[in-house]
Amino acid sequence: MAPRTDDPVAIARDALERHAWQEAYDKLSEADRTGSLTGEGLHLLGLAAYWTAHPVETVEALERAYGAYLEEGNRSSAAMMAFRVGEQHGMRMSISSAQGWMATAERLAQEDPESVVHGWLAWARGLLAWIMEADFEGAIEHYDQALEIAARTGDRNLYGMSLHDKGHALCLLGNVADGRPLLDEAMVAVVGGELDPEPAGYVYCGTIGICSKLGDYGRAAEWTDATLRWCDRQSIPAFPGVCRIHKAELMRLRGSYAKAEEQARLACEELPLFNLYSGLGPANYEIGEVRSRMGDFSAAQEAYSRAHEFGFNPQPGMSLLWLAQGKVEAAAAGIRQSLAESTTNRCARIRILAAQAEIALAAGDVETASSASDELESMVGQNEATSLQAMAACARGAVRLAQGDAAQALSYLQRARQAWQWVEAPYETAQVRLLLAKAHSATGDDDAALMEARAARATFERLGAGPAAERAGQLLGDLAASAERPERVGRAFMFTDIVKSTDLIGVIGDEAWEDLLTWHDQTLRSLFASHGGEVAHPTGDGFFVAFREVRSALRCAVAVQRTLAEHRRAHGFALLVRIGIHAGDATRRGQDYGGADVHKAARIAALAEGGEILASDQTVAEADGGFTISKVREVTLKGIAEPVRVGRVEWR
Repeated sequence: MAPRTDDPVAIARDALERHAWQEAYDKLSEADRTGSLTGEGLHLLGLAAYWTAHPVETVEALERAYGAYLEEGNRSSAAMMAFRVGEQHGMRMSISSAQGWMATAERLAQEDPESVVHGWLAWARGLLAWIMEADFEGAIEHYDQALEIAARTGDRNLYGMSLHDKGHALCLLGNVADGRPLLDEAMVAVVGGELDPEPAGYVYCGTIGICSKLGDYGRAAEWTDATLRWCDRQSIPAFPGVCRIHKAELMRLRGSYAKAEEQARLACEELPLFNLYSGLGPANYEIGEVRSRMGDFSAAQEAYSRAHEFGFNPQPGMSLLWLAQGKVEAAAAGIRQSLAESTTNRCARIRILAAQAEIALAAGDVETASSASDELESMVGQNEATSLQAMAACARGAVRLAQGDAAQALSYLQRARQAWQWVEAPYETAQVRLLLAKAHSATGDDDAALMEARAARATFERLGAGPAAERAGQLLGDLAASAERPERVGRAFMFTDIVKSTDLIGVIGDEAWEDLLTWHDQTLRSLFASHGGEVAHPTGDGFFVAFREVRSALRCAVAVQRTLAEHRRAHGFALLVRIGIHAGDATRRGQDYGGADVHKAARIAALAEGGEILASDQTVAEADGGFTISKVREVTLKGIAEPVRVGRVEWR
């Protein structure tokens, strides 16, 4: 039966059932301007505002619906509206407002012992016990109460969400065998069309999230395919924000870092539009993970800090970042603290234990690493997820290697490599390959060691994981300085050097100089990493960096000079750095490069002034536009027979 053409609420209700969100929003907004909306109409306006990304209007409409229901004498619906308003404030992380509205819902619900609001309040108490106290067992008690009320009242949305949350909590407690079937049953309600869009999105995103925590990527992919088919049938767009976080995590695992970061940043833009501020924590954590792997440590630190600001534990990423920066003691302390706090969340504890083993081995604390590995093995022993099995095998292999049992280490590490390859996780596979290289070397199999180290370096370079590629190159140099056959490669070579440092030390003093030098090193390394540069070796007060592409080298040089200039404007002083760039072929041994074209780049850098970028004109020509070169001149370089044409690359 078609809705009455003169009834805006009936028309909007029909549009919402067809998921025509904008149509419903426009019709109800028009009616609201005339002041003709009842409590139900304002409730529907709040729903339409939510799905059309009007977060403030959503809360306002629901608050007004609460008041309208009270005026109409519909106290049961007013109680439900008070709950919904409290829910929205909770999503916005406005805790005091959320508590006030929930208390109002509780008071009104007492007037009707049979009201379904009691079930929703029980569900909310379970969520609070889970999020605020990590009391998963207590949360399950509340979910059971919510399930009983949902079954009695026939509220399919409450039943589906409570069933999912109970299964999720059981998995976090380590009872995957009992929790996983509940998650699957809740997902059947989603793809079977039993739930409204918002609770359907909640169940789907939560299920994909716990699948990721369990390393069960196959199940996550199956339910994603089924849910997207349901979305197409129901004309519902993919669920906003949160789903992008799970996409980002999977893309990062697969090695698609640029796409992963793009999805995480889009999530940060979309989440506030739907009052899902709590999702900003994990979204920023994903950005931190990508930036850390690419070597942009300052950006990674910033992203992890933002995750923490939104109430998300930035571990183990933060401690592993400190380890990559050489802050071993801070990393060990951070992971110890996180481990002490993760006593009930077994999924989080597994990853923290794996990180603790890695950090402890870097600190030479084999005893702690072995203890972490023992607990890790016991926790995943009955878990079928391949990725978690890989974590445990890698940790055990690394410990065995540190204990001097290379033969036993090989067995564990080969198992870990095979598992990560099956999961299609290239970065983790390459990490294991580095350990395998060390184990093969310890058993005297130099050829196998070189093969694993080369494969690891090639993977890291392909992914753009600069720090890991640098570590792989250093290992290659250690393993095979004399035995490895050198390779000829084409690169764009950059040399940087600080000029007039003595004058600046005299102005700012030794202590400030050390701080400034630390900032210089960290900042330049981050810029090199973000442009795909590979730091070959230190050169006193500067760097020798190799880039696969000329454009990347030139862009990086411009970024360095602009960053230093901005620091100078903001703080009144900054280091003067000269840069020289030349592209050509070189002989690569391990992490280092040699040859005439490397020497040309170094000599060109020596000709530059502070704040200047000099490059050979043939190098700028290879960039094929986008850069302006001036004051081109022909120069004779020491040790180079033929003269070279060089010019200044404009960056201001």
